[in-house]
Amino acid sequence: MGLSLATAEKWVERWELQQQRYAVDREDRFTVIADVVEHITADRTDRPTVVDLGCGPGSLAARLTRRLPHADIVAVDRDPLLLELARVHRADAARYVDTVIGADGWTRALALDRPLDAAVSTTALHYLDADTLRRVYRDLAALLRPGGVLVNGDHLPPDDAVLAEVAGCVGRRRAQRQRAFAHEDWASWWTAAEEEPELADLLAERRRRQPPAGAGSAARLSLSDHVRLLRLAGFERAGAVWQYGDSCVVVAVR
Repeated sequence: MGLSLATAEKWVERWELQQQRYAVDREDRFTVIADVVEHITADRTDRPTVVDLGCGPGSLAARLTRRLPHADIVAVDRDPLLLELARVHRADAARYVDTVIGADGWTRALALDRPLDAAVSTTALHYLDADTLRRVYRDLAALLRPGGVLVNGDHLPPDDAVLAEVAGCVGRRRAQRQRAFAHEDWASWWTAAEEEPELADLLAERRRRQPPAGAGSAARLSLSDHVRLLRLAGFERAGAVWQYGDSCVVVAVR
């Protein structure tokens, strides 16, 4: 059974709502990422090329396309269900690629014909362990043109445990004031999706691809950990340009 546009729209809308529980000021974060990409590509005479890492159902890609309609966006994810939601609901936003970020040969799957101007991600790279993340950062540094940027929005706590707890509290209080916790959570979204007939085949494929229990779980790296790994990977500059609690947007310049 194919996925209809109406069904894709319904589940993407529910996804957008539940994600508000997990990304403090999510729309502001998207806007900042788009600001950075627009700024760094302002002097380009040709079409800028952007890769969206861990694109899910195309949330960030869709917003970038609205801001930069002349850009070529390549959106990458390993989840077959979320990718199909993106392809059906946001078909014109990007070229979607099904691959595992950090796996051997993953950059070849992108089929790029010129250097990247920007690589972007939001709430997606935190599941990578430090060794894999450094390798991914190194791969991206090799793909980016000089002056190109990696822009990553994620939960990146301070090194200090007490400050990390405070930063987390600040974010939760903000989410409470915005009534973000009134929306369904991640587990509830997936449980409800199991009842949707049009998603059955995609869910079966997703289960087939899932790693063994316990695999892929990585300790959350701090903001300074990410900056250190970016510098080791060959980025000239790296640091946070926006932050609320432990929700950050980090920019690294090639």
